[in-house]
Amino acid sequence: MEFIELPREPNSPNLSKIAANDGHGENSSYFDGWKAYDSDPFHPTNNPNGVIQMGLAENQLCLDLIQEWIKKNPKASICTEVGVSEFKVISNFGDCHGLPEFRRAFAMFMGKVRGGRINFDPERMVISSGATGAAEIMAFCLADPGEAFLAPTPYYPAFDQDLRWRTGTQLLPIHCKSSNHFKITQTALESAYEKAQQANIRVKGVIVANPSNPLGTTFDRETLRTLVSFINAKRIHLICDEIFAGTVFKNPQFVGVSEILEEDPNCDRSLIHITYSLSKDLGLAGLRVGVVYSYNDTVVRCARRMSSFGLVSSQTQYLLASMLSDDEFTTKLIADTKRRLSKRHEFFTGRLAEVGIQCLESNAGLFCWMDLRRLLKEFTVEGELELWRVMVNDVKLNVSPGSWFHCSEPGWFRACFANMDDETMEVALGRIESFVRRTKEIGCSAS
Repeated sequence: MEFIELPREPNSPNLSKIAANDGHGENSSYFDGWKAYDSDPFHPTNNPNGVIQMGLAENQLCLDLIQEWIKKNPKASICTEVGVSEFKVISNFGDCHGLPEFRRAFAMFMGKVRGGRINFDPERMVISSGATGAAEIMAFCLADPGEAFLAPTPYYPAFDQDLRWRTGTQLLPIHCKSSNHFKITQTALESAYEKAQQANIRVKGVIVANPSNPLGTTFDRETLRTLVSFINAKRIHLICDEIFAGTVFKNPQFVGVSEILEEDPNCDRSLIHITYSLSKDLGLAGLRVGVVYSYNDTVVRCARRMSSFGLVSSQTQYLLASMLSDDEFTTKLIADTKRRLSKRHEFFTGRLAEVGIQCLESNAGLFCWMDLRRLLKEFTVEGELELWRVMVNDVKLNVSPGSWFHCSEPGWFRACFANMDDETMEVALGRIESFVRRTKEIGCSAS
């Protein structure tokens, strides 16, 4: 677990270490499935035999509702005849900390997504260019190069890029197991921390995604209390990525770390930080709107200074300030999103179960954690990747193998179900069903 400096490319002696190494991960296997899709994308009429993208956690299920709101509220945009009167004000330099009305609306929306049980202070919010920018800001604020964050496995692969590439920090695994549904335990936390200590690596914090990506599960109060107690005892930080908070479509309901702070007056709030975005709950990934919410005054000040390197356009803030302030609309949008996600999740997992594919029981997210262990020829990472290559090249589905998420048990795959229409989903399920039945027939013949 020692800090390894990536080698420079041979023909780039005059470039920086960042420019000369491959630390971004763009050439890693995580992006291979995306490349396969980009080179042969499915289209129902133009390319019906192309690759279906099930490796992208994108929410397209409620974009029609947002489109309708935009049509009914043209004044919310400075690019319409009725809204252009605000063009001059919005297009010039404004508050680099974010438009005040946008931060107020964003804070209200965050509270509503969490059931109105928590009030967020707009003055503690730092607007960033998506959750990617928010994560990197946190890494810069909390750690120096060579220092580390602990992350429970399986975890979002892009954390390796977001937290490490430009900051020089490390990400060390907290190994979780399927035997307890990948739940974070005190034992796993202590083990990861001790291994870092033995390797002489200074741990500065723990980063978790709640709801989990790729598991699609929410943390219970017990787990959150364990995390808060652990970081307080070690005097390290806790970063909670709550980007999927509004995608919880069935019980248990979402419990955020802010609720635990309200219950525990002895917790040191200055060690707790939240990142969030509108990319998943509203499906607005292309607008690049994220936020850092910290209970640490120094972190808020530093994050605001850093946010100037990744600002959200004033035009986007102006539009969203109006949208998020529409209480009737956002209430309906959140409810409809949950309802549509629940319906799609039930349909997808039900069809998989018909051919014997089980998924981890989940209640949130835009994906399922599929158990394909019985389809492996060998119970290894290479056996898992061999199955993935068959899936993407022959079955023409890009699903994501668990090893990309640092899962220690081969055979788990993440499949995204909210980034396509019903017809494409039907085609994808048909391909999975045909593949599983074909695999069974081959197995029976071989025996």
